[in-house]
Amino acid sequence: MMMAKKYRREPMPALTRHIIEYSLVILGSFFVALAFNVFLLPNNIASGGVAGISTITKGVFDWEPGIVQLLLNVPLFIAGLIILGMNFGLKSLVGTIILPIFVLLTSHLDPATSEPLLGAIFGGMGVGLGLGIVFRGRASTGGIDLAAQIVHKYLHLPLGLCVAMLDGFIVTTSALVFSIEEGLYALIGLFVTSRTIDFVQVGLNTSKTVMVITDYVEDVQQAILNEIDRGVTVLNGSGGYTEQERRVIMCVVQQNEFTKLTQTVKTIDSGAFVVAMNATEVLGEGFKTS
Repeated sequence: MMMAKKYRREPMPALTRHIIEYSLVILGSFFVALAFNVFLLPNNIASGGVAGISTITKGVFDWEPGIVQLLLNVPLFIAGLIILGMNFGLKSLVGTIILPIFVLLTSHLDPATSEPLLGAIFGGMGVGLGLGIVFRGRASTGGIDLAAQIVHKYLHLPLGLCVAMLDGFIVTTSALVFSIEEGLYALIGLFVTSRTIDFVQVGLNTSKTVMVITDYVEDVQQAILNEIDRGVTVLNGSGGYTEQERRVIMCVVQQNEFTKLTQTVKTIDSGAFVVAMNATEVLGEGFKTS
């Protein structure tokens, strides 16, 4: 059998990688600041995080949000280094400092909308887009994430729960300071932000992981290789009831290849058992490479 030629991808030079990652941190921070000033802050939407705290302090004390964010972010970053003993890296420090600076630089911009629902949706999308870009630069903007890690260390609660608790406290406070309605808008903004981050991180992934259990393993395997042009992995398993050893074919295909795959399998074995699961992210030959 002729073997497919393998291509090894040359690693990106370290300097080029660093330039790209720092550029992503700066670009992402700018998008976060822009969304904050033109969508969230004008509509009193405190959708979690240090930005949410600065929205509340702006409404109560009329403090400049960029200054408040800087005064909170930097001590939290230092506390993270001291208490957690983690190396957050220079990129995260850049994000921690440059985000409040961008908030100050864009504070003069006029609001994009005075409709709170639109502000929550598009503000959440803008913040999620910016944070997703920062995360792709392998950094963070500090803030509540660091506070959540500190709470996680001392209270031994799940990290996700710590983030949710702190963001929930901020949203609840905004509902008390502004109104219940604006607190609900903040929840919408927080939800949209999390979904947008997922989208930026994973993208419009339409791949599926397919598991095939059949008595005609070799035939199905060759059909997938030749007709679908996808690689397969054969796993060893056993029936839970019969305890008989079975081989299971695992294959990852694009969404538009799934129907062809199932039809190909059923042509060979109409009684084959096929299970399909959404693949969140696929890296490798024939899919994303990074």
